[in-house]
Amino acid sequence: MSNEYNEDAYRDARLSINPRPCAFEKAVLSTCVACTLAEKHLLAERETISCQDAQAQKTCMQLRNALRTHSIFALKITDPNAPVPHNKEIKAQCGGLKGLQNALTGSSDVTDVHWLLTEALEKFSDLDSLPYTTIVQSVVHFSLRKRG
Repeated sequence: MSNEYNEDAYRDARLSINPRPCAFEKAVLSTCVACTLAEKHLLAERETISCQDAQAQKTCMQLRNALRTHSIFALKITDPNAPVPHNKEIKAQCGGLKGLQNALTGSSDVTDVHWLLTEALEKFSDLDSLPYTTIVQSVVHFSLRKRG
């Protein structure tokens, strides 16, 4: 049995148990942020996170894409259409959400992504009006925990 077949089977099984994946799954799994709408699932010794609210997931996907777009230069991504490497995706998600939290409250502790996004949209009206200059600075300064 090939490894590719196993990954295809895993993706199919994952989609069946998690039809609404969390946009910030990597950030939630790395524990740099938390969300009240996140629901953990275990599949084949792996963890996956789903979102309990369809509209919230859609808005979070839009924010995640905006964070990627605004962070391309800071993350030294040369091809915006290529898949984002895992470590750079973590920087964009964790650093971006922490930067947005800091812009709203002065603290970088993200205890609820859903609350954060709701408050940000209330204050800034839409995703295009978020303070991306400040947010991207947090992306640049975010560092992954060193293991060992």
